[in-house]
Amino acid sequence: MASDDQMIEVVGHRFCVPYTMELLVKKKVQSFSKAHYDVYDTTGNVLLEVDGGVWNLQRKRVMKDPSGLPVITLREKQPLSWRNQWVIHEGESSERNHLICSVQRSNALQIKNRLDVCLASNCNSKENGVDFRVTGSLTSLSFKVRRGNSILAEVSHNFTWGSCKGKETFKVKVYPEVDYAFIIALLVIVHENDNA
Repeated sequence: MASDDQMIEVVGHRFCVPYTMELLVKKKVQSFSKAHYDVYDTTGNVLLEVDGGVWNLQRKRVMKDPSGLPVITLREKQPLSWRNQWVIHEGESSERNHLICSVQRSNALQIKNRLDVCLASNCNSKENGVDFRVTGSLTSLSFKVRRGNSILAEVSHNFTWGSCKGKETFKVKVYPEVDYAFIIALLVIVHENDNA
């Protein structure tokens, strides 16, 4: 659970709320070339949508708000790389000055599924500071997002027979004052890396 009272704003303050959020994420493969994620709150309202191609070499996902406006774009930086590096930009931009963060595997040989997240302000530093860590097991798509020793969010994957047909369901618990759009972006990246 997040211990400090500081807001964790990565994508934007409008995605930070003062209470724990329980979200349901449903993913479905709509065709050989398109996957779609819907993010719901506990009352069934759609909060976010993520679209993108499944079988294209340059993997790109666009997160939109309920009105259809682009919030962020996730792009795999170097396809077919062992580090599975992704970059997240504001809106549909790919410009360096709109970079929000970079996400990549901690190392090539992993016993656990582990990703390092560097905010744009730390991406070019020589220390290569890691701002957040995503940790989970290789046998499950469930994971936790941490900053230091604090848990910011927990994601659990619900395997069903629908999973075999391209329909996945995730339960997401985002702690107070943590940017839920950022957590959903990490969920998409974890899932996309697992399916690479």
